[in-house]
Amino acid sequence: MAGVKRFEGWRLTLRELYFGRSTAARRFRYGIIFFDLLTLAFVIGTSFVPREPWVGYVDIAIGLVLALEYAAHLAAHRNPARQARSFAGLIDLLAILSFLAPLTGEGFGFLRVLRTLRLLHTYRTLMELRQDMPFFRRHEEALIAGVHLVVFIFVMTAIVYESQRGINTKIADYADALYFTVTALTTTGFGDITLEGKFGKLLSVFIMICGVTLFLRLAQALFRPRKVRFPCPSCGLQRHDLDAVHCKACGTRLAIPDEGRD
Repeated sequence: MAGVKRFEGWRLTLRELYFGRSTAARRFRYGIIFFDLLTLAFVIGTSFVPREPWVGYVDIAIGLVLALEYAAHLAAHRNPARQARSFAGLIDLLAILSFLAPLTGEGFGFLRVLRTLRLLHTYRTLMELRQDMPFFRRHEEALIAGVHLVVFIFVMTAIVYESQRGINTKIADYADALYFTVTALTTTGFGDITLEGKFGKLLSVFIMICGVTLFLRLAQALFRPRKVRFPCPSCGLQRHDLDAVHCKACGTRLAIPDEGRD
């Protein structure tokens, strides 16, 4: 019984850290994001150096830390099994496996591409940012569109690097892969770097189509957002359609100032 009570006490503490609104809980969640960014910097940095044994050791250490965090996150949920089967839970598990790949040798080295999926943790902090930062609330649509684009760029860069490394002399490090990804998604296409094989061609097409879509979405959010911020006088709803006459939450008539267009 004492062990069960101790375990439940740990679960309550973890639940507060992951889902609570205290200052300590917010700092804990931001700390996880900071650690994710450090791991991403490590992935990028080690792409410029030969694969020495110490890189594999650091990979394993990071993977073990992420595994502990994954277990703690599951324990914090009221339904751990459902969380483990969710999209976010599967992404976490794949990212952990990618860092533990050195334990299996190079046979599962392709899993390294999944490390950048840790960037998807950024979405977990959007609610906190919305509550904590007025700047984020004012520019939420543009910032979220920017996050989508950045995540896409880094994931595609990792795929380009891992799929072309060793077979394409023009992709020597992460910088080359990033350069190709950016030129492809902007359809600049200088032609100095191309991807090898049919998979490379299909990947280039995918980057161009999806990248341009995300880039245009960011441009639209910056210069012509789909929503306008105007507090409803009755219910306080902040975001409305550009041509909204009534609040869609409570029906109150709005008087949203226009931009002087005819």
